[in-house]
Amino acid sequence: MAEQKEETPIDRLWKEYARTFRDFDDLTLARWCSQTLGQIQGRAWRLSHPLVGSFRLAAQLAHDRQIWLKRLVNMPAGYLAAQCCRAPMLPLFTRDVVENGLLCQHCGETCVPFADLPTNLQPLIRRWSTTYQPVHDVAHWDEARRKKSRDYDGDFEDAAQKAERLLADAAHDLVPPLLDLFPALIWEDQDECLEVRPEDVRL
Repeated sequence: MAEQKEETPIDRLWKEYARTFRDFDDLTLARWCSQTLGQIQGRAWRLSHPLVGSFRLAAQLAHDRQIWLKRLVNMPAGYLAAQCCRAPMLPLFTRDVVENGLLCQHCGETCVPFADLPTNLQPLIRRWSTTYQPVHDVAHWDEARRKKSRDYDGDFEDAAQKAERLLADAAHDLVPPLLDLFPALIWEDQDECLEVRPEDVRL
């Protein structure tokens, strides 16, 4: 039997935040999601943005209740239905974009495989991902690899600083061209493994 992940204080806090949306009836929830999608249209958003955080809570609950399949409201203009769950497509760009593609904010599955991204962008994104991977891996070095380093704490801090720059590079260079394909997009602005927080990623 798979071991259950222990609930953290932040998990409990997000559950508390989600209670507001659980009190919405289906129609109210559908309207809120549709209106919010209209408000965020035309921009790329940090994953940490409070509006994005609120929408993610509502979107996941809407997915559980199959709000979009019930067609209680019209899909906002400009949005296409995601193949994964038929909700309006709002993709998330993460450091694992080459392996996982762009992720759906409603169901968490891949809504746009990497192979389906524009061919002119794929080499740029792959190069960025290939550069990022060994930087991120520093956080996961095993004991033997850490012992080979004369200053693991220094290596960790150096990797964190590189990750900050690479995440900012993605926001500047890779995410904006994707807005030509989607009405709105979210990008990952943190790396918890390297203790990179959103406020560390400066644009």
